[in-house]
Amino acid sequence: MNTGTARVDWHESDDAGRWAAGAADDIANALTDALARKDRVRLLLSGGTTPAPVYARLANADLDWTRVDVGLVDERWLPPDDAHSNTRLLREHLLRERAAAAHFEPFAHAGDTLDDAVQAANLDARQAADIVVLGMGGDGHTASLFPGMHGLAQALASPQAYVAVDAHGCPGAGPWPSRISLTPAGLAPATTRLLLLRGGEKRALLQRALAGDDALELPVRIAFTTPGARLRVHWCP
Repeated sequence: MNTGTARVDWHESDDAGRWAAGAADDIANALTDALARKDRVRLLLSGGTTPAPVYARLANADLDWTRVDVGLVDERWLPPDDAHSNTRLLREHLLRERAAAAHFEPFAHAGDTLDDAVQAANLDARQAADIVVLGMGGDGHTASLFPGMHGLAQALASPQAYVAVDAHGCPGAGPWPSRISLTPAGLAPATTRLLLLRGGEKRALLQRALAGDDALELPVRIAFTTPGARLRVHWCP
């Protein structure tokens, strides 16, 4: 990778199996290192289809999962058992085998409003994230921060770790415009941050993102412009 390599640590695999194994090992090693320093460790994970095989491999990592708190980078405002929810993705792919012993922090509980869920997420975030795993959409969004989104500037500048998102009119949000999203303030404390990508189009888009700094244009730029840990990118074709 040429453009912007000085801004990230780039890890490239030649096939999906090696990519998933490498990314899962990277997360597991970060967890092990953090557990050696702290009594409890907080891991924030993204949803979507890309990371599922990584989480499936991570689920059997040999570490003390009883001391790991697993949270979400973002979530669509859906029932937690909905097939399109990130909560269900984590339950099906990560929170099993050894990782079943982890403590999971879903955003929504029965009867909650979106505002209730955001408030609860920010209470959980009083324990700062140690490891954050991000993804990127084809429009350059990360978490649930979409280019052109109403309130994007306010979300990027928020002092809160999580905000409610109104992504009506943003094609990348699909039919789920109401969401909860991590902000740069929630990302900043993490000692490890990773970005999981697949495909040539995503690689080209990241190259474009690395050539600039404006997160209003491409919100994925918060992954490497937010002060703190250096971004580790895992990519395969």
